[in-house]
Amino acid sequence: MNIIAWLVLGLIAGALAKLIYPGHQGGGIIATIGLGVLGSIVGGFVGQALLGASATGVLSIPGIIFAVVGAMILIFIWGLITRRAA
Repeated sequence: MNIIAWLVLGLIAGALAKLIYPGHQGGGIIATIGLGVLGSIVGGFVGQALLGASATGVLSIPGIIFAVVGAMILIFIWGLITRRAA
């Protein structure tokens, strides 16, 4: 897989997830890309579990949707962890 495509997908997915998810999430562009890349991995697993097949292509519409959903799941989990620690 092309690393540039993963970074672009990470930036798109992380930014969209932060835009959609309610509340304030900190972090700069590196955190957004990291969140999006990890979200795309989580989203890929969710997509595979729900649909039985992975999204076709990194920068496809289904790929971006699953990456955004995965990033939103990670934002939710991160919020639970940081609230308990505080």
